[in-house]
Amino acid sequence: MFNSHKAKIIFFSLQIILVILLIITSILQGPANIPFSHIASIFKNYILKNNQTSFPLWQADIILNVRLPRLIIASCAGASLALCGVIMQSIFRNPLASPSIIGVSSGASLGAVLAIYGGFSIISTWSIPFFAFVGASISLFIVYKISLTRGETNIATLLLSGVAISALNISAMSLLLALSLNNWDVARMIIYWTMGGLDGRTWDHVLMILPIVTSSFCFLLFYSKPLNVILLGEQHALSVGIDVTRTRRNLLIISSAMTAAAVSVVGGIGFIGLVVPHILRLLLGPSHRYLLPASLLGGAITLLGADLFVHTLFADKAIPLGVITATLGAPFFLFLLVKQRTALH
Repeated sequence: MFNSHKAKIIFFSLQIILVILLIITSILQGPANIPFSHIASIFKNYILKNNQTSFPLWQADIILNVRLPRLIIASCAGASLALCGVIMQSIFRNPLASPSIIGVSSGASLGAVLAIYGGFSIISTWSIPFFAFVGASISLFIVYKISLTRGETNIATLLLSGVAISALNISAMSLLLALSLNNWDVARMIIYWTMGGLDGRTWDHVLMILPIVTSSFCFLLFYSKPLNVILLGEQHALSVGIDVTRTRRNLLIISSAMTAAAVSVVGGIGFIGLVVPHILRLLLGPSHRYLLPASLLGGAITLLGADLFVHTLFADKAIPLGVITATLGAPFFLFLLVKQRTALH
């Protein structure tokens, strides 16, 4: 649809405008009704370090320490999951590959739940990202090794092993939840984490995800050309001098880090890594020069939009964010499965 370079630039501009509009709208949403003029004054005073205020201090505290960190985290988490989806769909050359489908997200969730159950999260908030990264890496390593046949990835085996690993991770989380029911505070944290959400997020959580997302994205830009070549086949990539094994390993490590960062701060948010890259690839084509930045913005738009949707229509109900993304993403996944089966026949 957006074939020319000019059209793609216009598309990126529209994405940026939409991100800004979603952030402004989300900042205005909340139980506390804060006028837009006060919000503008809060940011102006914060930037200029002006201590003279024309608004109540509690309003500044809500905007700067409650709503703003939440929106930054939503943007970063959505961007992380979408970028991971781009990487996995490219290196496995299959539109069905994503962090949630091949067990990476559930592995990161299991790691985070282990940190909560073992009490490590009380010792240090950074224990959850660490355990999530270990869980994501182990799950990804197992799935990748099982699906590897004679140096090439068998897509059917990849998806089946991903489903099996996801089921194993989910059963392990269920076991930990059952064992923690005698301590309701721990059990509640586990339940909340597995369903995904943005409530109670602070600037400490921003520090857990923002550096990883920004550094990973900058690193991924250097891999845009190798990813384009890998799409043509591993043998072709080897013939033009690309070390496919090392490239794939580095990209999977980045994917694990970003998935772990996202899961460690927002919990189990599924299907963004499946839906967003697939739609953007249809709109922009397969070139990662455009697909990577578009996915960064598209993932942020998706999670910001989902969060705004929940806060607008279900303001009086504690609807987990992961439920909304799964409700929208699962039918899309089924559609892709049917479409791929039809194409094969």
